[in-house]
Amino acid sequence: MPYDYQPFPYVAPPGLTAPEPRHQVVIVGAGPIGLAMALDLAGRGVPSVVLDDNNVVSVGSRAICWSKRSLEILDRLGLGDRMVEKGVTWKVGRTFHRDKEVFNFNLQPEDGHKMPAFINLQQYYVEQFLVEAAQDNPLVDLRFKNKVVAVDRQPDHAFVDIETPDGEYSLETDYVLACDGARSPVRHMLGLDFDGELFEERFLIADIEMEADFPSQRWFWFEPTFHPGQSALLHKQPDNIYRIDLQLGWDADPEVEKQPDIVIPRIEKVVGHRDFRLDWVSVYTFQCRRLENFVHGRVIFVGDSAHVVSPFGARGGNGGLQDVDNLGWKLAAVLNDQAPGTLLDSYGRERAFGADENITHSTRATRFMTPGDGVERLFRDQVLALAAKAPFARAWVNSGRLSRPCIYPMEAPDNAQLPDITRPGAVASDAPQGNGWLLHSIGADMTVLGIGCDAPDIKGALGVTVEVNDHVRDRYLGDCAAAIYLIRPDHIIAGRWITPVERPATQARIDTVLKGAP
Repeated sequence: MPYDYQPFPYVAPPGLTAPEPRHQVVIVGAGPIGLAMALDLAGRGVPSVVLDDNNVVSVGSRAICWSKRSLEILDRLGLGDRMVEKGVTWKVGRTFHRDKEVFNFNLQPEDGHKMPAFINLQQYYVEQFLVEAAQDNPLVDLRFKNKVVAVDRQPDHAFVDIETPDGEYSLETDYVLACDGARSPVRHMLGLDFDGELFEERFLIADIEMEADFPSQRWFWFEPTFHPGQSALLHKQPDNIYRIDLQLGWDADPEVEKQPDIVIPRIEKVVGHRDFRLDWVSVYTFQCRRLENFVHGRVIFVGDSAHVVSPFGARGGNGGLQDVDNLGWKLAAVLNDQAPGTLLDSYGRERAFGADENITHSTRATRFMTPGDGVERLFRDQVLALAAKAPFARAWVNSGRLSRPCIYPMEAPDNAQLPDITRPGAVASDAPQGNGWLLHSIGADMTVLGIGCDAPDIKGALGVTVEVNDHVRDRYLGDCAAAIYLIRPDHIIAGRWITPVERPATQARIDTVLKGAP
């Protein structure tokens, strides 16, 4: 096997022999989202206990496509460089209809960003890196083979019952963060269910190991000759592993389709030879669904436990990391008595908005990729034919709108003379700063950027005077000479002014943000 699956050690928890003191945070699930959540909180001085019923990283590559924004978040957690070094960097996507290339696109044509547009890296590597970082962090108590079997919510705390190989015990905690995936046991324990749409369509995922000269690009086919009438996708991963997605149709039997004697001939038609080894295979069903509310008192849902989308567009894992980014600083502020509990309501509101945007894009992609007979299919095929000849039609082709952070609706100080890319609600754009990067200068609390002027001294905020270069000017100033930007700890722009602003105005905006107002 290209990846060596080594079990993590189980250690008997102290709660088996004596009651443990009340914890601030218990995180259920040690996948990428739960582990990133623990590291984010630790970086803000908040300890957590992470519980997982397994003791090995996920089997199979699963989530592989990590966006620039996710890499920036993981870079803040100390893992960005390691991810990029191991991953396969790509930015070009190619779209085909049958045997003809319709068009290609470049996701990041501009420079001046530390992180690339996307990398491909198997989920088991991401989990391994996160586990190693968590094990090295004294504020993360990572417990494998600890299965949560019950959650009891109280007005100001929660109880969690846990099974281990050595018996059962309970924990009392201020908050439970359910990061336990799309089939979330915690969600079922609370009697909650998803709202949304389940599509009658199935896809086969296969990872194969082979020596090949496919470039580091995203290849998507509509109705290729090697898989007539269906869709297909190819991605390159580290260690000579290639991901192949093949549309099967709703009538396909998942257990039959996963059999090697069925899978291997299908793959041969894609890669053109038998010189490969089947590494992992799965069949998934398209669905775009979410919880109505992500915050349920002392239990908060994060990642796939709160929302699921069809995989094309890489919006699942990337959307989950944006949940982590949004929740971490807010929960830390509440626990440290820097903000009222209403701030957590803004997590639910903002990330539901983000989930809805992801669901909208994924739903549209699913319908374009798997059109119904009649008008839908006629429209899809005509768009593909037109896109090969007319550039304006290429924006209508939808093989999955690739993940990018949403722009939160925000009632914030703004000025339309400043560039649209850095308007309130958007993620602050990175830019070079001497030998470093602008995003590295943003603090764990609020940050006030002075661009073309000195940063004002604001209580409760880090002041940073930004070096103006061409990238900063294009992204933050435009034709203006100076501006002040208020940046939240999750790099979201919370307000901006084109002239030096009075301190009370900036302080008032910080106070409003901490109350959870838009």
